Amino acid sequence: MNTYDVIIIGGGPGGLSAAFWCAEMGLKAIILEREDVTGGQLLSTYGEIKNYLGVESLSGTELRNIFLRQVESKDVVLRTGVEIETAYLVERKVVLVGGEEIRGESVVIATGVRRRKLNIPGEDEFRGKGILESGVRDQNEVAGKRVVIVGGGDAALENALILGAKAEKIFVVHRRDEFTARKEFIEQAEASENIEFVFSSHLAAIVGNERVEGVDVRDTTTGATLHIPVDAVLVRIGVEPNTELFRGQIATDKAGYICINADCSTDLVDIFAVGDAANPLAPTINTATGQGATAAKIIARNIIA
Repeated sequence: MNTYDVIIIGGGPGGLSAAFWCAEMGLKAIILEREDVTGGQLLSTYGEIKNYLGVESLSGTELRNIFLRQVESKDVVLRTGVEIETAYLVERKVVLVGGEEIRGESVVIATGVRRRKLNIPGEDEFRGKGILESGVRDQNEVAGKRVVIVGGGDAALENALILGAKAEKIFVVHRRDEFTARKEFIEQAEASENIEFVFSSHLAAIVGNERVEGVDVRDTTTGATLHIPVDAVLVRIGVEPNTELFRGQIATDKAGYICINADCSTDLVDIFAVGDAANPLAPTINTATGQGATAAKIIARNIIA
């Protein structure tokens, strides 16, 4: 069994920051990342990042590379492509698929979030075949085409504006009768001749043959279904935390976000949570890295005490 001062589960900004600060404080830390590369949601950020104080980057990947270089310069064990089968938080132990056991004096959960899915017919079938990942990355792909965007927040409206600059037509489908997005995004979208709003509706299915060819939209008030021919779909209905592995062991809110105190501690002794998985109110890169540093310093202080 491998033993460390700190097990960090997740290699996004929060996990990388926690690892960096663990090394700064002289703690032996290991990062366990499920994906083949670190970065988390940063790898899905294709536009420029200008709001991370002190650093401007052309993309999330570029900022991840800066973080990673700093972490790799420290005495940190970084393992990617590892799947945790079971986490025993009270015992501060994880068991990987294959049976390997890793124990820590403390655990930092930094598993982040994932984009929420519609869970409708066609959503998985047409991934990469007309279902878009990013407005910034895929804007050239939709030039002269018809696109449906699902959602009513900032991300949905901002992507409508980005894609609307090149697409023939944008339909924004929202389940409510008004948007929650910033006023500036709504006003710009309202002024765009090729953006149409479809309120009080939700997608019932994404249809096509080899690629997306249309969507079935159901009116939530009347129940009537409308078929809209489109070439692409972008879903922006929020995110949900990657905390299934820990539920039932640790306190979470109704949405599954881990409940933490000001020092990033949880209701379990020596178990901490940082970043988006524990922060539905202000899920930013700045917050995640700050919480990672906080958790590491509190852990070090507790060991010294």
